[in-house]
Amino acid sequence: MIESAARRLASELVDRRESINRELSRNGVRFGIYKNGEYHDRLFPYDPIPRIIESDEFDRMEAGLKQRVNALNAYLRDIYSDKQAIKDGIVPEEYVYTSAGYFPQVNGVTPPGGVFAHIAGEDLVQGQDGQWWVLEDNLRIPSGASYPLFARDIERRITPSLFRNVRVRDNRDYPRLLRQSMDFVSTDGIAVVLTPGRYNSAFFEHAYLAEKTGAALAFPEDLEVVDNKVYFLDYAGRKHRVGVVYRRLSDEYLDPFAFNPDSVIGVPGILSAYRSGNVAIVNAPGNGAADDKAIYYFVPNMIRYYLGEEPILHNAPTYMPMFDKDRKEVLDRLGELVIKDVAEAGGYGVVFGSSLDRSQREELAERIKAEPRRFIAQEVIQFKDIDVVDPETGQMSPRKCDLRAFVVTGKNTHVWYSGLTRYSSIPGQMIVNSSQGGGFKDTWVLAKETGVEHDYAPGSEVVRVLEQSRKHSLALVTASKADNLFWLGRYTERVFTTLSQFFPFYDRVMDTDVDAFRPFARALDLPEDFDAFIHSFLYDEKNPDSVRSAIVYAFNNAVILRPELGSRSLQQVELAMSSIVEASEYGGTDADIFKHRDIADNMLAFWGGVENSPVEPTLKSFIFVGKYLERLDLYTRFGYSVEELKAPLAKLGSYILPLNGLPVPQCFAEGLRWLVGQLPQRGYAELAEKLGMLLKDFDGRISTKDLKDLGMLNTMDMDAARL
Repeated sequence: MIESAARRLASELVDRRESINRELSRNGVRFGIYKNGEYHDRLFPYDPIPRIIESDEFDRMEAGLKQRVNALNAYLRDIYSDKQAIKDGIVPEEYVYTSAGYFPQVNGVTPPGGVFAHIAGEDLVQGQDGQWWVLEDNLRIPSGASYPLFARDIERRITPSLFRNVRVRDNRDYPRLLRQSMDFVSTDGIAVVLTPGRYNSAFFEHAYLAEKTGAALAFPEDLEVVDNKVYFLDYAGRKHRVGVVYRRLSDEYLDPFAFNPDSVIGVPGILSAYRSGNVAIVNAPGNGAADDKAIYYFVPNMIRYYLGEEPILHNAPTYMPMFDKDRKEVLDRLGELVIKDVAEAGGYGVVFGSSLDRSQREELAERIKAEPRRFIAQEVIQFKDIDVVDPETGQMSPRKCDLRAFVVTGKNTHVWYSGLTRYSSIPGQMIVNSSQGGGFKDTWVLAKETGVEHDYAPGSEVVRVLEQSRKHSLALVTASKADNLFWLGRYTERVFTTLSQFFPFYDRVMDTDVDAFRPFARALDLPEDFDAFIHSFLYDEKNPDSVRSAIVYAFNNAVILRPELGSRSLQQVELAMSSIVEASEYGGTDADIFKHRDIADNMLAFWGGVENSPVEPTLKSFIFVGKYLERLDLYTRFGYSVEELKAPLAKLGSYILPLNGLPVPQCFAEGLRWLVGQLPQRGYAELAEKLGMLLKDFDGRISTKDLKDLGMLNTMDMDAARL
């Protein structure tokens, strides 16, 4: 009965597909892909038909996943300490030490709380007979939990009455479980999510999980190691002790002192602080020693060895070319098996023997003979197809799907009541990875007839994530984020004011006053040919003063500030960017120009959302100081009267007031100094004098901390002529 009700609800969601995708788009639910050496930021394709897992079926899976991850944690503790499993022949010595994920740099280190794999992403497929098979263990930096978490929230709001009648287990616990695990292992200090940067493929997830857990989103340059302790540096150079780092970059790049010396995205010395027990790192460095595709072969024996239990979940039948008997089997049946390169990930290095011709199979056979440790072979599991809605035809189309289940370990081990179901982009294709162009579905775990379960372990403390998410304050704003806030204010204001000024001129041109736009064009240094003016002003991405450029720059600043400002506020900037980019790609019509009035409304909604949010007033000031400086700049360009300048000047003063006595970011002083220098030439000497007094008030308070991440700021500067 429960399952049939869930399937009825699922069919309702198919009819709401466009609405859900629109919500995902406006909230920036993205997954980046590198193709031909270029980064492409795209919306992560979503399919509205969820995978539905019955309650009893999931309970068995849950028990098997806990068992598996507990055994893998025990293995990691063992091989980085006593290495008893090697001595007892559970895992051959050569497999441990030749694993690319084994790092002697952390040998002898027991992480805080004794947990290595705090977050495990377990990839499973379901065979035609209904049996679940584990294909891979991901214990380093598994990604993907944010996507079904976000999608479920939209599904629930679009069909609230239907959700009330279906007992689907609540998936909103993931941020609580994650924060609880982070707090359990934390040493002394704040929690941070460490991202390698804006152009990482899963950056949306980094920012979103920082927002939902209340952790600070940190870039590598925001952290510093002093006396084997990790500190978070705010915009004024003040240090805040860090107790736990949820890192989202690979071991190889984590610390140039300990791993790859050429890494420019790591934190020098962080491994030394970790080895000293002064900071927890989630997941622990060195976890790759347990999720090597070859080590996967030995996991069932690990479960028997460490836990004294029989495995509940099964590995796919696997052959190891390092073993003579297995190598013969692999070479004899190469056309029937799937071959995996253990050094690859994300669906790369996976070859189905049936897809190769004779010469290709011979070439692969020679590579396996030459490097048997590099490969494993598995039986091809004919896993179930699940329907997706074909985006081209709107018809149901069967696709291969896997399931990434998330297991979170802290004081206890929990399996999240959801998961990321990934589907292939091409019918019949077996590879479903997001990096290969696949899409995702929500995963509904049904509850028992008795009601909806919550995974609260006895005696565990419930983290109030809502309160945590409101703790972002000026004290945790870094130098780069101070710039982000300031320029976000300036660019959103530039969009609003230039568009607001543009429409009256445009209307007069349409009323046959063909030269009416020229004063506006001259004020912004734009072409005075009307068609060229329209393109340059609205759509020209090469013109840094176009509306399109200003919105894109605003978005590039905004997307980094998700934890501070919240997804709901930022969606207005995303909506504006989508609107102008789409119009520019289709050439822009009179109808598009009329609709651009909505973009100005998006800016109003964004400012109102920030102003009425629980964000700390001093942090809001960083945005609104930039906003009103930009307004004064534009109003004086357009020749506004002194009387009309009083309101924005007063607003500027009101937002500077909460910062009285606090350090002032350098961008404030630079922006103000530049404007003061321009105003006398525009005929506003008195205003220049007033702003000059404000500039003097900044003396002695200007934070001159250098911005290290210049690459991140290359799209945040206004045009050089203005600065």
